[in-house]
Formats: sequence, structure tokens, C-alpha cells
Amino acid sequence: MTAASLRENNWTIPNLLTMLRIFMTPGIVMAFADRRFDIAWVLFAVAGLTDALDGALARILKQRSNFGAMLDPLADKILLDTSFICLALQDWIPTWLAVLVVSRDVLIVGGLALLQYSGVDVRRGIKPVWFSKCATLAQILLVLLIMVEHSLDVDYPGLRLLLVATVALLTAASGVYYVNLGIKMAPKNDNGNHKP
Repeated sequence: MTAASLRENNWTIPNLLTMLRIFMTPGIVMAFADRRFDIAWVLFAVAGLTDALDGALARILKQRSNFGAMLDPLADKILLDTSFICLALQDWIPTWLAVLVVSRDVLIVGGLALLQYSGVDVRRGIKPVWFSKCATLAQILLVLLIMVEHSLDVDYPGLRLLLVATVALLTAASGVYYVNLGIKMAPKNDNGNHKP
């Protein structure tokens, strides 16, 4: 199989939906900047829908690919990190929560890049755990709730507080898990015992 055909195989419907999610992120930021929060949450909801669709279609159409496996979590991080930064700048969520979410993702992406550079096959050694997936879902629900609150002028303080606590707990737990896993997978430097 040639390199050209491998590139062509990446242009699947699931991968196109994932790329659409990335391209929608600047639109969400522009809607925030123009204080069109109704447009922002609709765009975010559509982006979240593509997240559910691309995985389902990849399984149904048998179009899973290594490119999609790398692109999908990256698209999630770009969308969610950008959204959390926007919400924090509006003082709609605690700044520390945005710092926690973004810092965890930076650590994970940076750690994966470092492991890959060190020759570790990260695709085989690192699999998403349930509380990491739950953290992503909680982050999406929190962003949607806050956008709906401010675009429709409604208030759900109890639900918002619950989601903030859930996001913080699951994000921290998954961050600690992946950092610990990365440390265990890191190649060991065996300098040997050299006698003088």
C-alpha cells in the first residue's frame, strides 16, 4: 500500500466530522467575543454532536484509523480547553478550574509526545479509562449548562456547583492516572555499574 493511498484512507466521514469540530472552535470564540452566547452554545452543541457521531460512524462503517485515533482526542482538547478559557475570562467558572482542565491536557499531550519521541508505542500502552471519558462528558455538560444559563437568562446554581465539583474531581483523577502511567512507561536509563 502506497503512502498516497494511506493518506486517502484518512479522508473518511468520521475523520471529516472530527476536523469539522476543530474548525468550529474559532467560530465559538468569535461568538464569545461578540457576546453572542446563544450562537456560541448552539455551535458547541453541534460540535459535541460530531464527537458522538464520529466514534459511532467509525465503528458502524468500519472506518477506524490511526489518524482518527490521534485526531479525535486532540479535537476534544482543542474544543474544551478553548471553551473553558472563554468561560473563565467571562468569570463564569472559577479560574482554577480552567487552569486545571488546560494543565491536565497540556501534561497529557506533552507526555505522549515525549514518550513517542523516546520510542514508546503509546497507542498500545495507553487506553482511555472510564473516569477520563466521564471527565470529558462532565466538561461538555458544564460548558453547555453555563452557555444555556447566560443565553436564556436562567440559573441552575445547584446543578452548576455539582458539575464544577465533578469536573474538578474527574479531571484531577484522570490527570494523576495518566501522569503515573506515563512515568511507568518511560524508558529506563540503565547506565550500568562502572567500576573506577
